[in-house]
Amino acid sequence: MKFYDFDTAAPDRRGTGSYKWDSDAHADVIPLWVADMDFRTAPPIVEALRRRVDHGVFGYVRVPDEYYSALSSWFGRRYGWPVESDKVIYTSGVVPAVSACIKALAQPGQGVIVQTPVYNCFFSSIRNNGCRVVENPLVRVDTHKGFTYRMDFDGLERLAADPSNTLLLLCNPHNPAGRCWTYDELHTLCEICNRYGVRVVSDEIHCDLVMPRLSAPRPTFTPYALVAGMTDWVVCNSPSKTFNTAGLQIANIVCNHASTREAIDKAININEVCDVNPFGVVGLVAAYTQCDDWLMQLLDYIHTNYCVLCEMLSRELPACPVAELEATYLAWIDISSTGFTGTQIEEALCRDHGVWVNGGGMYGCDDYIRINLACPTARLREGLRRFIKGVKEL
Repeated sequence: MKFYDFDTAAPDRRGTGSYKWDSDAHADVIPLWVADMDFRTAPPIVEALRRRVDHGVFGYVRVPDEYYSALSSWFGRRYGWPVESDKVIYTSGVVPAVSACIKALAQPGQGVIVQTPVYNCFFSSIRNNGCRVVENPLVRVDTHKGFTYRMDFDGLERLAADPSNTLLLLCNPHNPAGRCWTYDELHTLCEICNRYGVRVVSDEIHCDLVMPRLSAPRPTFTPYALVAGMTDWVVCNSPSKTFNTAGLQIANIVCNHASTREAIDKAININEVCDVNPFGVVGLVAAYTQCDDWLMQLLDYIHTNYCVLCEMLSRELPACPVAELEATYLAWIDISSTGFTGTQIEEALCRDHGVWVNGGGMYGCDDYIRINLACPTARLREGLRRFIKGVKEL
């Protein structure tokens, strides 16, 4: 097995057109906000892209059979779900995919259920398609380590019973709560939605980023498709979060029923996101066929960073508990004891202390902030030092 050094695999990104690093003009700001990693992607992906560049022609792409084979193999051997190629629609990203699903499966004015706090683009995708955001908040559960969340199934049943609510966007694993939903939780959700004819679109972009555990039980990712069986499910996935390749713009929509697939395919074409670039195709094939060792070491590194964050905050800001992280590389921190909102803390820390975090308001709960853990440990420690100092001063 090759050893990957994530401490040194983080080049200077400022001045490269990076949304994360170049959105603030101050060169000393440490960005711990938007969900991309500071690490170079896996070397096999870089080599595959380099070979494609050397070819020198970048015309329209016909997605090859090896693309579907790589997709099926990855999900088959890791999760017991060998994706069938005839159920796949490729597109440029999971956000365009979710938007197309809403356009295809919900009429303007209808309700789309989300479980808040949740990924901010769910809100904008729903509203941009003329639909209503219907919130079924997750239930916070305090633990000896911090806190976690569970689904509110009673609340979900009440909302699903309303015939004007026709769709549910599932975040699996959940951003920003850090939950990796269990089979039983997904099964209960599926039963409720099926009972009332609410279709489920599952965003599974973080599926590979499940944290290792030093003690059992280790969280395991369950594709919604395995729970839903022959019902009318839709799953959206991409290698972009796992391998830090969001700029390659490649994602997949997997639909069980042909009629649903046809409707979404039509929406994809209406939105003009039906074409992908050659680098996305090549990158996905390399990621899903050559990068298992890299990913295993990445997860260990992110888990170490999570432990560093928990230790520092427990010692310096004990009144700000951290959500238990089962999946994603995003820490979710309760700052309600400060008397300030997450949005206020985000603005003050970026302006006065040189660290940029995400306020929880954009996810539907402004008593929290979100911190990106996918960076070198030394950078994270310095960012947390600034965060702690700034919160204490506030």
